[in-house]
Amino acid sequence: MQNPQGDIRASDQAVTRPLSSIGVLMAGAIDYAGLFPPSAVSMQDAVENYAAYKRGEYSWMLGRFVVTAGRLNEFAAEAAKVFKAGEEPWRVAVVAGEDIELSTYSVVEFNSVERGRFVADVMEIKTSSTEDIENACRIVPKTVTAYYEIPLDQRLPELVATLALRGQRAKIRTGGITPEAFPKARDIVRFVRACTAANLPFKATAGLHHPIRCQRPLTYEPNAVQGKMHGFLNLFLMAAFVRDGRHNDMLEELMMTEDAGEFRFDQTGVRWRNDNVLTLFQLEQARYNGIQSFGSCSFIEPIADLKAMGIL
Repeated sequence: MQNPQGDIRASDQAVTRPLSSIGVLMAGAIDYAGLFPPSAVSMQDAVENYAAYKRGEYSWMLGRFVVTAGRLNEFAAEAAKVFKAGEEPWRVAVVAGEDIELSTYSVVEFNSVERGRFVADVMEIKTSSTEDIENACRIVPKTVTAYYEIPLDQRLPELVATLALRGQRAKIRTGGITPEAFPKARDIVRFVRACTAANLPFKATAGLHHPIRCQRPLTYEPNAVQGKMHGFLNLFLMAAFVRDGRHNDMLEELMMTEDAGEFRFDQTGVRWRNDNVLTLFQLEQARYNGIQSFGSCSFIEPIADLKAMGIL
């Protein structure tokens, strides 16, 4: 795993023109979470990284800056140093603390003070019950899009139904810094199928630094524990195939695929093992109605791997 602290300082360049299929699949897909493990860079470094990525040639892949509610003021102070007049406002995803009311107050205050420079238009809220969801829905303003991180156990169907009925969005944790933090492929498929059936948009977070499932160190420390990491291309394409009504066995097999050579991207769509095809329209539908983005503590690692695959 490459240390993301070496990711910085992309120069101002012309934006690249990717293959249509990868362009549709990855537009705005990577929320930068450099503040979080295993990267956990300083606020200064994270903000400077994000500014560089926004002005770099792969800015079209960049989503929101991810920060906890308790560090919003710290973010604003650092980001103000590098924000350029005339830039579009930076979009921020705020990870709520246990006190949803306090986190929401922080977001509302931030948006009021920082209008024109930064906008916290997304909140990510960890929940484990319908009561948690109902309570947060009463507190979070409708101007902020909320993603609710929900468990993948027997509570999943009820929680997905509650989110769908309330017009909210879901979030899945797909990894961490220990092997046990990575859910089974079948549980991820189950989550995506449930969200798709409920017409519930969702995002993913953690453990998705690489496009294809692989065995990698789980942190940037020397002699770090290794484990299987899910691939973001596996996940995004699986989500598109779910909408195509594919069987669980095929979806789980796709999630478990570790051979990049089994994927072929071109201007008309994507093929997996030749016979399984997704058109540009299907990819657009999966992104618009389904998987919105994924959080990654590195922006460069995904790009480097896509380049190595020859599709970027």
